[in-house]
Amino acid sequence: MPQVQTVRGPVDGAALGTTYMHEHVFVLTADVQQNYPGEWGDEEARIDDAVAKLAALAAQGVSTIVDPTVIGLGRYLPRIVRVAERVPQLNIVVATGCYTYDSVPFFFHHRGPALNAVLGTEVPDPMVDLFVADIEEGITGTGVRAGMLKCAIDAEGMTPGVERVMRAVAAAHHRTGVPVTVHTHPGSRTGLEVQRVLCDEEGVDPRRVVLGHSGDSTDADHLATLADAGFILGMDRFGINLGITFEERCDIVVELCRRGFAGHLVLSQDAACYIDWIDPNVLAFMPQWHYLHVHDDVLPYLRAHGVTEDQLDAMLVTTPRRVLEGPAGA
Repeated sequence: MPQVQTVRGPVDGAALGTTYMHEHVFVLTADVQQNYPGEWGDEEARIDDAVAKLAALAAQGVSTIVDPTVIGLGRYLPRIVRVAERVPQLNIVVATGCYTYDSVPFFFHHRGPALNAVLGTEVPDPMVDLFVADIEEGITGTGVRAGMLKCAIDAEGMTPGVERVMRAVAAAHHRTGVPVTVHTHPGSRTGLEVQRVLCDEEGVDPRRVVLGHSGDSTDADHLATLADAGFILGMDRFGINLGITFEERCDIVVELCRRGFAGHLVLSQDAACYIDWIDPNVLAFMPQWHYLHVHDDVLPYLRAHGVTEDQLDAMLVTTPRRVLEGPAGA
């Protein structure tokens, strides 16, 4: 039976159960936290808080979360290992990759393809080997192997840095078979750019690609076009009701289910136990942004508006399992 890598080791795909495909534990600006530790606070208190929140999520019947925190978002696996050990009832699938809307991190500026013109030859991108090592050998000496690849494209579009990361992620996918999740900006229809570069040019099967934050859009025709192409659409920001209401987020799920695309949707909140990228004054406007929001609020709304139990099972169990297991589990 196909297995999926988690923080506490590989598990059978059948054991994944109800899966939220886009949840963070901690999102940090690592160099700020290292140099101004008062921003982070007490390490043990942060870990205790994460354990409590994730245990409450598991108590609702959620068995697995995918944490797409990678380079650029403050990934630090030893801390995640400590949390996971105290919530053994919850599988945590972690990711490798790089998160940028613009340039590659400065570490890569004068490495790999950046040297092509200077050396007059094509230089391999070191990101590929780093991502593959995270998948095949483990991260930061923990032995924890990544089960997902991550890249991003936002309103800035396909900048040279974004394109470089995306092509590196594609290369790592082809070497390992690990699925891909992409932060997208559906208002700019960046999913079409993902299709062009990641799939049409680099040959990644769109059925192995989750287009994150698709639920930020109410353009059902555009989203249906992406689902028709094979992509999995991340309806994954429930509770972040800035620019789009809770009802609009739910209604687009209802409409896509009505059109027959439940098998191309996955649900999440994109929540975090601690995030330093958002001002606390902004968070005060989102009191409903928490790990329990899908079960407490979203599922009752979807049921009341005609979404069936089979469709919910597809979005929460069957499709996440199919994405994470890969072709052998399809």
